[in-house]
Amino acid sequence: MSDPTPAADAVREDIEPDRTGFYRDVLRALQAAGVPFMVGGAFAFGHYTGIRRDTKDLDLFILRGDWERVEAVVRAAGYRPELSYPHWLGKVHAGEAFIDLIFNSGNGVSPVDESWFAPAPEIELFGLRVRLTPPEETLWTKAFIMERERYDGADVAHLLQACAETLDWGRLQSRFGEHWRVLLSHLVLFGFIYPGERDRIPPALLEELTERLRREARRAGRDPRLCVGTLLSREQYLPDVSARGYRDSRTTPLSTMEPEDVAAWTEAIEARDGKPTDGGPR
Repeated sequence: MSDPTPAADAVREDIEPDRTGFYRDVLRALQAAGVPFMVGGAFAFGHYTGIRRDTKDLDLFILRGDWERVEAVVRAAGYRPELSYPHWLGKVHAGEAFIDLIFNSGNGVSPVDESWFAPAPEIELFGLRVRLTPPEETLWTKAFIMERERYDGADVAHLLQACAETLDWGRLQSRFGEHWRVLLSHLVLFGFIYPGERDRIPPALLEELTERLRREARRAGRDPRLCVGTLLSREQYLPDVSARGYRDSRTTPLSTMEPEDVAAWTEAIEARDGKPTDGGPR
């Protein structure tokens, strides 16, 4: 995986020259300053799957502790940094163009740490050698995106279809941890989507996860008033936590979010489209 695929080149060539220059400037400035980063989003997805996807921005994954350094570097390069959501996302702006700087997931489940970097493959992008988010972490972060307006299940299926033989399945399983049911759900769907390729998922992993499911089905749940759906959608389970007496899993050890992060991320729904955020009429 050390060389760019034709799909990665095709995505790059679709970008306007001014945005290409902006992206290259920021990447070069971060490299010169020694700030570690990985390219994700459409570029990583295209590299792994060969699926071309138009993109209007660039996703860079960084360590949360490096944000202040990134902020200084991009400001010195003449661009405007913005810490949009302190629990997971910053941005760099150049006019209408922007770069997302990601150090966690919106649900607080997938913080970027040092272990992301060792298995991250290198490709050439915009004339520079850069690292990509590993396929395991790319899949992990996408697996939880189940919003009404965006569902990344097809991306997960395509990553499995493209990378099943080369995935580090042990590391992928460990990433999901207590959220193993989310991984199992995608593996089951993979067998539905590609019925002729079910054997590409390690049978031992499926057996282990389904046995865990059987064991859990025979005993009562640990917390009958906990809603973990908020890790899958910031909006669709708000009626459960705002009006139906369920606790929000994002304010428990299942997530790294603080109550103020949850509040800000919820307020952003209404800022996005003017809809109420209390589960009322839309």
